[in-house]
Amino acid sequence: MNSPQRPSARTRRPHLPECEKPPQSNPTGNDLESSLLQIFTDHHHTSLRLRETTEKAKKEAARVADLLVDKVNGGVQESFVNEKRIEMEIRSLAASIVRFMKQSDQWLTATHSINTAIKVVFINSLQK
Repeated sequence: MNSPQRPSARTRRPHLPECEKPPQSNPTGNDLESSLLQIFTDHHHTSLRLRETTEKAKKEAARVADLLVDKVNGGVQESFVNEKRIEMEIRSLAASIVRFMKQSDQWLTATHSINTAIKVVFINSLQK
């Protein structure tokens, strides 16, 4: 199965002699060249302004981000200091609780001894 030959995608244009070429408004092309040069220059200047504006915006955003980080870090630092104070207070209170528990146990032992001694004296006095 042979497929039919397709025509090539590019067609050949016959070479036109100079006298048959369409007339140009300016044979040197200075108008077109100067227009293209103007467009290129305008584009270049616009790109530079856009780049400068972008850089300024980036610097401003970085400055704002730094200020926000400093503000947040200040709060974090304050929270950290408060946390350390609270931890120290907890340790101090825990030590006080242990000391009071020992003291309460001593008092309970002492009152139990006193009660036992009073009972012994009372029972001995009843027996006499």
